[in-house]
Amino acid sequence: MAGTPPRVLTIAGSDSGGGAGLQADLRTLFACGVHGMTAVTAVTVQNSLGVTGFTEIPPEVVAAQIEAVASDIGVNAAKTGMLASAAIIEAVAGALDRVDVGPFVVDPVAASMHGDQLLADEALDALRTLLFPRATLVTPNLDEVRLITGIEVRSRADQRKAAEALHALGPRWVLVKGGHLWHDPECLDVLFDGEEFTELLGPRYDVKHTHGSGDTLASAICSRLARGESVPEAVRFGKDFVVRSVAAAYPLGGGVGPVSPLWRLEG
Repeated sequence: MAGTPPRVLTIAGSDSGGGAGLQADLRTLFACGVHGMTAVTAVTVQNSLGVTGFTEIPPEVVAAQIEAVASDIGVNAAKTGMLASAAIIEAVAGALDRVDVGPFVVDPVAASMHGDQLLADEALDALRTLLFPRATLVTPNLDEVRLITGIEVRSRADQRKAAEALHALGPRWVLVKGGHLWHDPECLDVLFDGEEFTELLGPRYDVKHTHGSGDTLASAICSRLARGESVPEAVRFGKDFVVRSVAAAYPLGGGVGPVSPLWRLEG
């Protein structure tokens, strides 16, 4: 009988359309050969056309889910997605002080795919002050960089400035994703540890089906951190994984379809 695989906890919202959120996380973790666990923060009403509503889970229930999983099953790495409110962020931070979840990746879901702000200002402040200092790695896209730091990233040089500003908030590592730097013919992500920059280049595909790409990247990174790999090794794996997932994206419904980690199961 095979041994217990590495265990990854995702603290995030549910996507009823299955393209992002907990569903994308679990799909990716399975494809990466690790056991996925969940602490649900919100239940969204959404499909390929957009989000029409959501209900937050009580903060004490979010914290209880984290503690229940960590105290019994154990967690080798954890990530966040949609955290919905300052109260939930505070509850997550409190739970992390009571239990060990290993390397902790913060995917600061603060902006929609159109750049609209998803978190209230007090929740953004809670992200900065409570979760970033606890993070092994943060993985914002450029709209989230703008909301968190005020920096408008228009060039690769701006990505480095943003990485420095984000690192000053306390995480050990920062990954500034360049997918939304549309005029760049390649997709550059910048990894920064406070001293050195590492550039990760990838192709830019002319596709509209990119729902869940951030969730997929962060989950793929977590799958390798849970195996004991270094942050640079895990990020390189995650970058390659999400590039392949974008290439394998499929249409779904009448709107934006998801990136697909199913390529890994097919070959």
